[in-house]
Amino acid sequence: MAERRRSVGNDAPDGDSGDLNGARILIVEARFYEDIADALLAGATRALEKAGAVFDRVSVPGSLEVPPAIAIAADAAERSGRPYDGAVALGCVIRGETLHFEIVSQESARALLDLSVARRLPIGNGILTVDTNAQAWTRARPEEGDKGGDAARAALSLVRLKRRVATR
Repeated sequence: MAERRRSVGNDAPDGDSGDLNGARILIVEARFYEDIADALLAGATRALEKAGAVFDRVSVPGSLEVPPAIAIAADAAERSGRPYDGAVALGCVIRGETLHFEIVSQESARALLDLSVARRLPIGNGILTVDTNAQAWTRARPEEGDKGGDAARAALSLVRLKRRVATR
């Protein structure tokens, strides 16, 4: 007897399939490197708008503050009866001469993943972890690396998956 398989994955990785219209997305951006944050935000908002998602934006000082800000905002949205479908984390950590880089980059990534899994909240991680300012710019600019857009598309991909499996 042949086994039937159904795909529940993402058929439209660019977020342009139309099934995301009205998705509520939270963007939390770390503003420590303001210009880089602006470039990441430009890419993320472009991707969300293309997909028809609506979004709120919250700014925090640095990348370690991004995960708790997502948790706080998600709780408030849930209490108000307007939960977020997903979130996009944006920020930049540039290597310095101390262990601070390792702590911030590893702990922010760990906290985002823990938060996403524990709450089943799709989160796109757009926190850059780089050695130099030049590397950050190459990754942040929407016309080059577009890591802000990539983070938004990752979150949208998971939102799409969550919607598809919820209707089966």
